[in-house]
Amino acid sequence: MAQNRRGCGCLLVVLSLAALVAGAVYFKFYRPRGPQLPPASGGELQVHVLDVGQGDAILIVAPGGKAALVDAGDESHAGVVRDALARYQVQQLEYFVATHPHPDHIGGAAAVFSSVKVLNVLDNGVPPESNTGTSAPAQNANGKTKSASAKAQPKPRAGSAQLPTVKAYTALQDAIKQSDAQLVHAAPGQRYELGGGVLLTALAPVPPPFTKEQMRGGGNEPNANSVVLRLDYGDFSLLLPGDAEAQTEQRLLNASANVTAQLLKVAHHGSKYATTAEFVGRVKPEAAIISLGEYNRYGHPAQTVLDRLKAAGVRLYRTDLQGEITITSKGESYEIKPEREAKGDLFAGREGQKDDSARSGFIAYGDFGPPPKPAKKTVAGK
Repeated sequence: MAQNRRGCGCLLVVLSLAALVAGAVYFKFYRPRGPQLPPASGGELQVHVLDVGQGDAILIVAPGGKAALVDAGDESHAGVVRDALARYQVQQLEYFVATHPHPDHIGGAAAVFSSVKVLNVLDNGVPPESNTGTSAPAQNANGKTKSASAKAQPKPRAGSAQLPTVKAYTALQDAIKQSDAQLVHAAPGQRYELGGGVLLTALAPVPPPFTKEQMRGGGNEPNANSVVLRLDYGDFSLLLPGDAEAQTEQRLLNASANVTAQLLKVAHHGSKYATTAEFVGRVKPEAAIISLGEYNRYGHPAQTVLDRLKAAGVRLYRTDLQGEITITSKGESYEIKPEREAKGDLFAGREGQKDDSARSGFIAYGDFGPPPKPAKKTVAGK
C-alpha cells in the first residue's frame, strides 16, 4: 500500500512539472499579447498591394466598406492609386498612412486627397531634412492636430530647387491643411479600428527617432523611422513595415513587439539592409509580398533577402513580376491572387547600380525606365 502511495506521489510530481513546463512555454511563445482583438464579422477583408513601380501603396478595405491607404506611391503613379480607389468604390479613407516622407511613398498623396475625402492622416512625426540640411521640428508625438503646423514644412534655400523629399512632404502637408483631416503621429500601441473586426495597430516608430550616426552600418534614417503597422482580422494577420531597416527590426524585437504574422509585406522593397534572418524567424510568415519596380537602381530585391525567405519556406509574390497583389480573408483562412502570372523567377534578385544606403549617396526615390539599348557597333571605314 505504501509502495502504491509512493508511486502515485511520483506521478503527481511528474505531472506537476509537465504542467509547469507547458505553462511556461505557453506564456513565453503562445500567450496573446496586448489587448484583445475585436471579433471578426465574417465579411470579406480586402488588401490590395498596388503596382506603383518602385514604391508602396497598399489599399485596405474592411468588410463594412471602411478603407485605409498605406502610402500612395510616387507622383508618376498617382493615376494607378486613383484608379484603384474608383475600382474598389472607395470614396472616403478613414486613414491615410504616410509611413515616412520619401517621394516613392507619399509622392502620390496629394492626388489621393483631391480624389477622395480623407478623415485621418497617420505619419511618423519626423519631417525630412530640408535644403538647409536641417530637419523641421516635429509636432507632439501622440497628439492630434487639425492640420500640419507651418513650422513643420521645411523651406528651401533662396534660389535653390526643392529637394524631391521636401517637395513631396510639403505637398502632403498642404493637402492635409486643405482637407481639414486630423493628423496623428504614430506611437507604439495605438489602435485604429476599421469596423467589422478589422484592426490596425502601430508598432513603430519606437522612440527616440533614429539619427544619421546610427545608420552608418547601412540604410538611412527616414526609412528606419518608418511607421510599422500590424493588421489583424480574426485569425488573419499581416505585417506592414514600410521601409523599415534592420535597425528598426532589431528595436522591435528588443521591445518584444508582436510581429508574428501570417503575411509579411517585405520592408524597403527587398533591400539587403532589411528583413534579417532573425526578424524573419520571429515573424514566421507563410507568404511575403514585395512591392517594387522592375527597373530600379538599388538592387531590389536583394538576393540575400530572397534566399532567407526561400530557406524559411515562405511563398513569395512580387508586384514587378505579377502586378497588383490582392489578399482576401473572412477572418479565418486567406487567399492571395496576383494580377498576372509571374514573368520571371520570383526568387531571382537584382544587382544594384546604386547602393541603397545613406553612406554611399543614397537616392531616396525614383522609378527608372528600361536601361538604354547598347549602341550599335560600327565597322571602321563605314
